[in-house]
This record gives sequence, C-alpha cells and structure tokens, in this order.
Amino acid sequence: MSTSRLIPLFAMVALTACGGGGGSDGPSYPPAPSFPPAPVSIPAAPATTCSDAGKAAAAASTATNTVCMLTTHGEIVLELYADKAPITVANFLQYAAAKRYDNTLLHRVVKGFVVQGGGYDGNWKHIATYAPIALESDKGLSNVRGTIAMARTSDVNTTTATSEFFFNVADNHACLDIHPTGANCDQNGYAVFGKVIAGLDTLDKITELKVDYFSAPTVPTATFWVQQLK
Repeated sequence: MSTSRLIPLFAMVALTACGGGGGSDGPSYPPAPSFPPAPVSIPAAPATTCSDAGKAAAAASTATNTVCMLTTHGEIVLELYADKAPITVANFLQYAAAKRYDNTLLHRVVKGFVVQGGGYDGNWKHIATYAPIALESDKGLSNVRGTIAMARTSDVNTTTATSEFFFNVADNHACLDIHPTGANCDQNGYAVFGKVIAGLDTLDKITELKVDYFSAPTVPTATFWVQQLK
C-alpha cells in the first residue's frame, strides 16, 4: 500500500496473518490483497448545482461560509467555521474552487466512525495537492457526529494535512480531539472545520455500504463536486 496515502488516525497497513510456523496443525490464510483496489467507474453527476433545499439550508446558516457537496448517494450541505479554523477552511475552499474535489472517491468508510474522501480519483491516483497546512485542532471545535475534519499523517510534524478530509459519523471526540481522553490516541488531535447542516442521512447511507479489505466501498462512492454557496 502506498505510504503517501493520508488516513485519519491510523495508517491502513495491509496485514498478512501467519500460520503456525509452517506445520500442518496451524491455520493457513490467503495473502492480503495489494493496494490499490480496482479502478472505480464514477457515473456522471445527476445535477450541476445544489438543490433548492440545500441552498435554503445554507442561507439559514449564520456561518460565514457554506458549501454544497453532491455525492453518488446524495447531497451534503456544510457550514464552515472560518472564524475558528481560518487556515483549514481556506485550504478546503481552495481545493473546491479549483475543482480538485470533482469526481474523487469517498475512499474509506468505517461504520460507526468516519467517511473519508478528497484524496483519490477513480483510478486511485492521488489528486494534485497544495502545500500542507498547519494543524488547527486547538480551536475549541470537537470531533462529534456530523462534523468534518482534516485527515493527516501520524508524523510527529503535524503540518501534513493537504486535501483529504473525513466526516465524523459518530461522536469521536474521546480519541480525535486534541489531548484525547481515550487510550492509544494521537495527542495532537484532528482539526474540525465545519459541520453538516443538511444531508446527514446521506452519510448514514454511505456507512451502510459493503466495504473491501481496505475499507473502500464495493460500489462506486464518490464526490461529484463541491461548490461554495457563501
């Protein structure tokens, strides 16, 4: 598996189980599949703009910035907290404006945990990225259900987030916030920069999908586009 793949929390290392020293008394296991998985055929987007309901949800938000995201499983509208995480919000909007999130995979789905995207096209080629950004995990925002945060590597240098983001589909604050209370968690935390204000049911649908060895959905699951509304 490529070591450049950005994963929130843990690197998804392909582990190969071993038998009992080669003897006939131990179980045998097939080798782990290699990364990347097979290419994904992303269908054409069913719409080119946000729905009227999505626009209304964005207009009702008091946040300075809102975005609409269309996925293969429905629409998601987000409010972004530029007042608390200005570097992270500006970075996300930069990728959206450049259309670098267009037709990218929601490549990691872990039920009861996260839905991650913003990194790969349908051929599992990582999208072009801008310079990594500083970690804004100390701004008072928490990794609770419905929030969006930046993926990064587990490097000691915390300035490693680029394009990849993840949605918290459960309350993950105990392990993903800065100075977590959970055991074996990264003390630096993960930077939350927004929240779903419409379309949380879309994420819930995605978490029910069957996934492969790498936690990638076995049916085409992608972001068609991300558009800034205000």
